[in-house]
Amino acid sequence: MVSEPPPGFDLCIDALLGIGALPDPAHAGSARMQAWLRTMEHSNALRLSVDVPSGLNADTGHYSLANPASGSCANRLFTLSLLTLKPGLFTASGRDCAGEVWLDDLGFCSDKAFGQKIEVEPCAWLLGADRAPQAGRAQSAHASHKGSFGDVAVIGGESTASTHMTGAALLAASAALHAGAGRVFVSLLGNAPALATDPGQPELMFRSTEALDMRHQVIVCGCGGGESVKSVLAKVLSTARRLVLDADALNALASDTQLQAQLLARQSRGYSTVLTPHPLEAARLMGCSAADVQSDRLAAVRQLAERFQCVVVLKGSGSLIAAPGVPAWINSTGNALLAAAGTGDVLAGWVGALLASGQSALDAARNAVFAHGQKADIWAASQSGMALTASRLARGQTA
Repeated sequence: MVSEPPPGFDLCIDALLGIGALPDPAHAGSARMQAWLRTMEHSNALRLSVDVPSGLNADTGHYSLANPASGSCANRLFTLSLLTLKPGLFTASGRDCAGEVWLDDLGFCSDKAFGQKIEVEPCAWLLGADRAPQAGRAQSAHASHKGSFGDVAVIGGESTASTHMTGAALLAASAALHAGAGRVFVSLLGNAPALATDPGQPELMFRSTEALDMRHQVIVCGCGGGESVKSVLAKVLSTARRLVLDADALNALASDTQLQAQLLARQSRGYSTVLTPHPLEAARLMGCSAADVQSDRLAAVRQLAERFQCVVVLKGSGSLIAAPGVPAWINSTGNALLAAAGTGDVLAGWVGALLASGQSALDAARNAVFAHGQKADIWAASQSGMALTASRLARGQTA
């Protein structure tokens, strides 16, 4: 037992604090404890955390010390979680702090532990490949036609005298197209040019909002929608039976209680709705700050799902998917390559395509989020050092 670290070491084991304990600056030993934690963080040695890294909230993923370890050292961080996995290891700062996570349930759930098997209701599920099956066109009937795979219509891409966001709508439409939608329509807002075709993707069909058949199409609304989306949102909420709301559509909802009432009423009509906010958009919907959302992402996504009675995807590190009355899901895929303009539009388009294929709102959200992150993981492994653009992601390019 020594009071100072040795000059050199190959492995450090962090067992200073367990679950439910956080550093207390007023405690006599806190300064020394934090000094030791900094020594471990700044070393090049492998680090094994027991149960959870010290300072990480096991429930929320909020890290109460200095900045968590950067992704550059993730290959030397390990956490041995005991009894069960903790949600905080996989969302917010958890993935950066915990690194590779192992589990030993210590026989807690086995018959040998207490003479009977223990059943525990989870607070969340970890979303892995076994929970996110992807049905491909190859498994479909030979007699299929384009109508067999559903229609998606993207409403957004506002253009004004000073801003042009057509690209956001085209990215969402491209993602829906490459995710398997039978037909994809684009309705541009504002003073957008009357496009007849996209030369890069001539499969996309352009329509005015009035010409869309919203009752029978999956509507993806808000990608680059700007202020113009407010003029169509009431009709979209009342008419579209299957709907994905993203970006500016969410901002419009946050500032209009009548639109919020329309959103809530959709559930009683049997309509499907998926919201895809990032933390700031979620904060606007909840009337709080993005920091508040990030301090307890699991509670935030549950609150939004219950409040609006729909499926909610809270994007970010460890994206969360929630639906009313069931445990939330924490996505296990994705990396910092997704922190780029347009990747959220791509996700919205993928959710729309899976809804059009007949999946439920919850399944479509889970499967799209998993695949979205998985593509980024494959790209990171095969194209090390190269940025992953939203256009490549929308097309499913991984090499």
